Amino acid sequence: MSSGVPSGGVPSIGDDQRRARVGRRHLLARAERAARVERVADAVVGLHATDAATVYLSACARLAEPSAAEVERALYEDVSLVKLLSMRRTLFAVTEEFAPYVSSAAARAIAVKERATLVKHLREFAEGWDEPRLAATERAVLAALAVRGEATASELAEDVPALRETMLMAQGKPYEARQSVGSRLLRLLASDGHVRRSRPRGSWLSSSYPWAPVPQWPDVPVREAKAEVVRRWLAAYGPATVEDVKWWTGWTLGDTRRALGDVGAVEVALAGAVAGLVLPGDDGPVAEPEPWAALLPALDPTVMGWRGRDWYLRPEDVPALFDRAGNAGPTLWWCGRVVGGWAQRPGGELVWRFLADAGAEARAAVEVEAARLAGWLGPVRVTPRFRTPLERELVS
Repeated sequence: MSSGVPSGGVPSIGDDQRRARVGRRHLLARAERAARVERVADAVVGLHATDAATVYLSACARLAEPSAAEVERALYEDVSLVKLLSMRRTLFAVTEEFAPYVSSAAARAIAVKERATLVKHLREFAEGWDEPRLAATERAVLAALAVRGEATASELAEDVPALRETMLMAQGKPYEARQSVGSRLLRLLASDGHVRRSRPRGSWLSSSYPWAPVPQWPDVPVREAKAEVVRRWLAAYGPATVEDVKWWTGWTLGDTRRALGDVGAVEVALAGAVAGLVLPGDDGPVAEPEPWAALLPALDPTVMGWRGRDWYLRPEDVPALFDRAGNAGPTLWWCGRVVGGWAQRPGGELVWRFLADAGAEARAAVEVEAARLAGWLGPVRVTPRFRTPLERELVS
């Protein structure tokens, strides 16, 4: 499967068409907005959840009637959205129906590595720990949760005192620190799909939350699961290069190519004579949506969707909008392009800056979207977990 220059005679999909697909398929054009958050999560394959606020902000940017209550319903009442440490070792919120595929395609392999790392650290930095004791402690935690229904780490430590133990990491070095066995063990149980984060104790931005048990998902063969992940991803993000798919999934090149072959991905030509891939039958034109604007949050799945971003993001704007680790900050969008960034000041005011002149229509549309965002946020104040230069400058 080619990843370089496309062969002659293949269909061509230009940048304008790629941007039209983003507006429609990522539910960012006003006419495409969804009624329920499950539809949003499936439209973008998964909502980034490393920063708790991103799930809410990304979902509400795509909901016809945005509200934090709608996102909470899916996460904590219906539990139709679940968070999994999966692609690229990133936390994603995916629909319950899709979760078994994500688990088999990505999360389980990560959980195996997480377990090996925790066992190694327990042996090196804690007293009296080995694999049998870890397994026994996990069983005790799950038994306690079965009785309690849900509980915080500190509440579980009342039932399972071993969770209070700590590991002294990097002893004698300037960055020496103690890590809680309980927090690491609960993270491992979550990676294995045994527990989930329940409704936070406080606002939806709170990082203090209880844990709850989850039913075990059906087993899906790994190859079948990877093909389903790629099928959904290409339906939402195609056309894309092999490198885009490999980067987004975090898989090896071999696994990436195999999954693309299993879904029958076909070649198209992208701008600059680059070879792209789409699902069979998806190489035709997409109707341009009405002009649209969006204020997307840090780590939004659209801005983080591709490895190659020049068709929607000017390279000269990257230093202002991304941190040094490659995490995107809040972005302004106009008709499929990133045109600036935004932030919320401590007093609640939303502020933004265009990094290029997008015209009067874009400026007016951004004001409308900012008012829409402020309307459902109300008194809530959001600071991205990963700060970027422009976001810091706007709030200063």
